[in-house]
Amino acid sequence: MKFVCDLHIHSKYSRATSPQMNLEGMDNGAKIKGIDVLGTGDFTHPEWFKELKQKLESAEQGLFKLKKSDFGTRFMLTSEISCIYSKGGKVRKLHIVVFAPSLDIVEKINKELDKIGNLKADGRPILGLDAKKLAEIVLNISKDCMIIPAHCMTPWFGLFGSKSGFDSIEECFEDYSKYIFALETGLSADPAMLWRIPDVRNITLLSNGDAHSPAKLGREANVFEGSKLSYDAIINAIKGGVSPLKFSYTIEFYPEEGKYHHDGHRNCEISLSPKETKKYNGLCPNCGRPLTVGVLSRIEELADKPEGFRLKGAVPFKSLIPLVEIIAEAVGKGVGTKTVAIEYNRLIEKIGSEFKILLDASQSDLETAVSKEIAKGIVMAREGKIKIEPGYDGVFGKIKIFSKENKKKDIKQKTLF
Repeated sequence: MKFVCDLHIHSKYSRATSPQMNLEGMDNGAKIKGIDVLGTGDFTHPEWFKELKQKLESAEQGLFKLKKSDFGTRFMLTSEISCIYSKGGKVRKLHIVVFAPSLDIVEKINKELDKIGNLKADGRPILGLDAKKLAEIVLNISKDCMIIPAHCMTPWFGLFGSKSGFDSIEECFEDYSKYIFALETGLSADPAMLWRIPDVRNITLLSNGDAHSPAKLGREANVFEGSKLSYDAIINAIKGGVSPLKFSYTIEFYPEEGKYHHDGHRNCEISLSPKETKKYNGLCPNCGRPLTVGVLSRIEELADKPEGFRLKGAVPFKSLIPLVEIIAEAVGKGVGTKTVAIEYNRLIEKIGSEFKILLDASQSDLETAVSKEIAKGIVMAREGKIKIEPGYDGVFGKIKIFSKENKKKDIKQKTLF
């Protein structure tokens, strides 16, 4: 049996997050997307933790389900914490995701962290806490918890980020490095990029959606296969230990579509490759200010393997484009339009979940539900037949599936027949 897991998300108590990110909205969103296990997000927030205790009930070991729900979504207790502190003469800003196996353990974690900072201010609390110290606090409460550096390459809040990160896991976590079993790729990087970094080749790479609304659930995800689902089974599969689950592959955003792939300066609409950045000595060619160094340049700084290097035995990955984006381009409308929503809902109703549509449905099956152009776009995206204008300095990249030539060809065929 296949299980799709998105373990890093945010609740309605996080800043810039949809009010629909309550447990009911998450449960419904997971069904539409085809997600089996969803992180709760934000378990450090007092009001959210109260809701988790009231509305969830135990399912498999360490997993929970929503009371009075027919969807069967499983929830894992997770939370992201923002650590901002000084180390090595530099201000560090790291986002860390914590996994926990029970509500009792979460309660103990919250009690300790409440002594350090204000947990009520945000679903993702900002704490003046060294990442190593966070690991020490959490793992001393329970060795069954897991600490995972989030979106590890993003400039401002990633472990390897160009602005406030480190050059190695050990530099960050010191003697607690041995308890860091996984890193999260983030939207602006994929495993193929990260395999080039020596520190990354000995641990597991996870991918999660970091969603702030139900529509963004499953932008990235992890796929496990096996006979028995539980918290321990997922954790042990991530660690590479004995587990009834096999970590089959991750589902990735195309990294070029992420907000920090290229170097750039948003105010001047300047996007540059690493070679172009060197040419301008790291300064914006328009205004002369320092560029925000993106993921691609940072990979080049840390890598000891060439581009295209493949890590033998690593968990493989598949790159996908969100279904609404494919439909929007095929019909020539915005992703938030009624036309796109109608086509999206028609596909979900006739074929099944979004992941079933993106990963498994044949072109002929898709054509029974929607136009040939939308069906063709889904298959082309699945096969990687796309063009991407890379994202930079907080601006998402732009994907093109249909070239102008293809569009003209399709229009001519429609005219002829």
